[in-house]
Amino acid sequence: MIGIFDSGFGGLTVFKEIKKALPGYAYIYLGDSLRAPYGGRSQEVIYQFTEQAVDFLFSMGCELVILACNTVSSEALRKLQQEWLPAHYPVRRILGVIRPLAEEAAKVSRFDHIGVVGTQATIGSNAYKKELKTQNSKLKIFQNACPLLVPLIEEGWLDKTETRMILKKYLRPLKDSQIDTLILGCTHYPLLMKEFKRIAGKRVQVLDAPKIVAIKLVDYLSRHPEIESKIKKGGQTRYLTTNGTAKFDLLGSKFLGSQVKSEKVEL
Repeated sequence: MIGIFDSGFGGLTVFKEIKKALPGYAYIYLGDSLRAPYGGRSQEVIYQFTEQAVDFLFSMGCELVILACNTVSSEALRKLQQEWLPAHYPVRRILGVIRPLAEEAAKVSRFDHIGVVGTQATIGSNAYKKELKTQNSKLKIFQNACPLLVPLIEEGWLDKTETRMILKKYLRPLKDSQIDTLILGCTHYPLLMKEFKRIAGKRVQVLDAPKIVAIKLVDYLSRHPEIESKIKKGGQTRYLTTNGTAKFDLLGSKFLGSQVKSEKVEL
């Protein structure tokens, strides 16, 4: 199976595209809704929660886990890959969402001016900045944390004037820096894609993060048959949450665009 982990619902935007690109596999989606949001927590706590979640997914039979959360990818992925995985599950793999987006942004940027928006934890970690500089040291990167967007999106305020005003304020410094490419460094943000594109303007290419991650995963599996061959097929999906299932099913269905029926678990 392929495990998809997020602190809550945002990862479902990524999972939607992964399932569309790779429909024949079996999946487990795990949302740690009880302890969400992760964005304002310390690196130590984010790492601890993520390790618990990944260990749980591996114990359920997942061969590969996707950290479908920018905060988790920025604060926990590298340590999990370099230290925890070799000691506990040396033949299994963990992937994140930051490198695929950084690779794509570096490739498509016309004038080497890239903007990044995300939670305070993601922006504060400078994970995108580091990864983008690895891709191209000449890139100029401009970042801005957008802490109000996640709660607004989860409240369903996608078409509210207030949301548009806040988003416009967040994007203003990036537009003033004349960015040509924008990375949405939070998996909630694709639900506001139309507003991001409208406010950013025609000169700015807003990357479709979930589709890019899905395309990169297809490529990864084609290059790693030793992993792909072990993954259970069959198309079944289980949705697991650490909090109440009613709220997860309601919000999850909006993020996924189809009906979600979840099960409650403890990590």
